[in-house]
Amino acid sequence: MSEARKIVICGVGLIGGSFALAQKAAGVLANQALEVVGMGRSPATLDEALRRKVIDRVAANWQDALSGADLVFLAMPVGQMEAVMLDLLPHLDPRTLITDGGSTKQDVIAAAYRALGNKAGQFVPGHPIAGAEKSGVAAASGKLYQGKRVVLTPLPENAPDAVARVRATWEACGALVSELSAAAHDRTFAAVSHLPHLLAFTLVGEFARRADSEQLFGFAAGGFRDFTRIASSHPEMWRDICVANRAALIVEVDAYLAELLRVRVMLAAADGAALATMFSDARAARNAWLESIEPPGE
Repeated sequence: MSEARKIVICGVGLIGGSFALAQKAAGVLANQALEVVGMGRSPATLDEALRRKVIDRVAANWQDALSGADLVFLAMPVGQMEAVMLDLLPHLDPRTLITDGGSTKQDVIAAAYRALGNKAGQFVPGHPIAGAEKSGVAAASGKLYQGKRVVLTPLPENAPDAVARVRATWEACGALVSELSAAAHDRTFAAVSHLPHLLAFTLVGEFARRADSEQLFGFAAGGFRDFTRIASSHPEMWRDICVANRAALIVEVDAYLAELLRVRVMLAAADGAALATMFSDARAARNAWLESIEPPGE
């Protein structure tokens, strides 16, 4: 049996809980003793995580949590990370690495530099591209990251071994690990993740404020459900993401508004040919994307 490991999960919800379960499963397969310790602001959530055996115990404080810890995974909304880093700093051993699951990276990295100072090299930023519209530890799954991408955005201060350790930890979850710069990450995910979430929340909210909202929701069916599925996501988390990445997100909103205006012109002109071309091109692009991400035979 290999040496026992200790992982601290701060924020034991969908992302943190799924990471914990995946690490437990990987530990069993590797015949490796593993202790998963939970930290967080909600005693009820931690108690539920303990009852569901997502974590092995709840730490009394950061000194307790970090004693002998190999890795800390920060899985709370990005707006909370700096305060948490400040709290854990006095008890951070040089051998302990920190990583995160935040959907924005430039703001989290800036927070790490402010909070951790000369220990910032122990923080290897990351972002698992996985999730679900449901939040909370009850939605956690040890299979959430299997076959999913995880993006690391290493710091210049990160030792190669530190990045390799975090990469191996994610690969043990079944994830496919890539690396990007923090700026490239935030531009990319403003387009492919943050904008779609903003649109889904906005559409549902606009319908809910209408005088005939009950009728609208009463007749809404599969298309509306599929398009707005992600509007059931965690509001606090997405508030923090949108504010943190607002510069890149505004660029994407403006591009989308310009495209909507182009479509409005087509509709006003009853230009069916232009609409058909746009729909056909979009369909082909989506089908090509699906084929690129789906394993053969599925």
